[in-house]
Amino acid sequence: QVQLVESGGGLVQAGGSLRLSCTASGDTFSRYAMGWFRQAPGKERECVVTISWSGISTYYADSVKGRFTISRDNAKNTVYLSMNSLKPEDTAVYYCAQVAKQYYIATQEAGDYGYWGQGTQVTVSS
Repeated sequence: QVQLVESGGGLVQAGGSLRLSCTASGDTFSRYAMGWFRQAPGKERECVVTISWSGISTYYADSVKGRFTISRDNAKNTVYLSMNSLKPEDTAVYYCAQVAKQYYIATQEAGDYGYWGQGTQVTVSS
């Protein structure tokens, strides 16, 4: 059983920055692709960014390209989401997730992810 613990959310003004962290338990983190999803009130959960198990391949939703950066440190079992130039529409609960199968590709489908963090609130004021 993998546990994912997120941190780094908070309240920030538009144009500001935040960095989210997600640390996984266990010793197999480096074998799994990771993703960050978000869900705003009244909206469906959407995939924001993903990163392959090796860290070589990444995906960014059009809405965050050029502003968000995903990275991972396999030695620390941690994936990061750096968010710059934040906008009010980025307000949501952000979840990190680990794909269900080791060495599997990082997809944008929530159903492909087997473990989820508890979520961290990001609020961007205008």
